[in-house]
Amino acid sequence: MPISVADPRHAHWLAEAVSDAVANVAAGGGPFAALVVQGEQVLGRGVNRVTADNDPTAHAEVVAIRDACRRLGDFRLDGCVLVSSCEPCPMCLGAALWAHLDRIVYAADRHDAAASGFDDRAFYRLFDTPREQWPVPVERVVVGDATAPFHAWRADPSRIDY
Repeated sequence: MPISVADPRHAHWLAEAVSDAVANVAAGGGPFAALVVQGEQVLGRGVNRVTADNDPTAHAEVVAIRDACRRLGDFRLDGCVLVSSCEPCPMCLGAALWAHLDRIVYAADRHDAAASGFDDRAFYRLFDTPREQWPVPVERVVVGDATAPFHAWRADPSRIDY
């Protein structure tokens, strides 16, 4: 179902991200691309580089966020919009939230991705399942002073909060 975009510029940037994704497939990459935009300016650009870099975290959104942060010299992207050719997976959504982006807009959704074998829906469903039922155990193991790094962090007057 089509969703209207409040800012008409987003449609332009979405079309560009979709075009970048198609070009990435032609270059042997995955069918995903993303931009980090501030006003009229593209601050970061990324395409899926998972297989090119042998890096499961090299999703288009993460690559674009890294590019924008490098260019700005800041880890926060306040005032920016993440524009993605497809709905961000949970990892990319987490990265976008940590980057403090103002908005996220995307073209295709998780169901479109699943139709081509990229089933991010499985991760979204997993997060709604109790951890005891996950196929990969995720468990806390208490060792020594596990909170020592946080004590050190709070005590460091030169820390940069994020």
